Amino acid sequence: EVQLVEFGGGVVQPGGSLRLSCAASGFTFGTVDMSWVRQAPGKGPEWVSSISGDGSNTSYADSVKGRFTVSRDNAKNTLYLQMRSLKPEDEALYFCNTTLNYGLETYDYWGQGTQVTVSS
Repeated sequence: EVQLVEFGGGVVQPGGSLRLSCAASGFTFGTVDMSWVRQAPGKGPEWVSSISGDGSNTSYADSVKGRFTVSRDNAKNTLYLQMRSLKPEDEALYFCNTTLNYGLETYDYWGQGTQVTVSS
């Protein structure tokens, strides 16, 4: 069974930092791309960042570029998102996400999310 479990969210002041983690199981973690997606109250999902299976390629939304860093530890089956210089507009529920292919079928997996609150 594929499982994605996010943790590390919390309350932080503007300008502060947090590191989110996503523990993955049930699939060969090091072979698949992973992403972070966030959803703020009353808004649709917003893609934040992605990383390739071997960690060599990363990409970021313009809104977080230069402030957030995605990484992974394939030995620990864990995805990370280091967030710095947090802004009130970063407040959201953060999800890790992956898409797995089984033959001709594709499945999208999500964790339960971890809440990031940016408030003074």
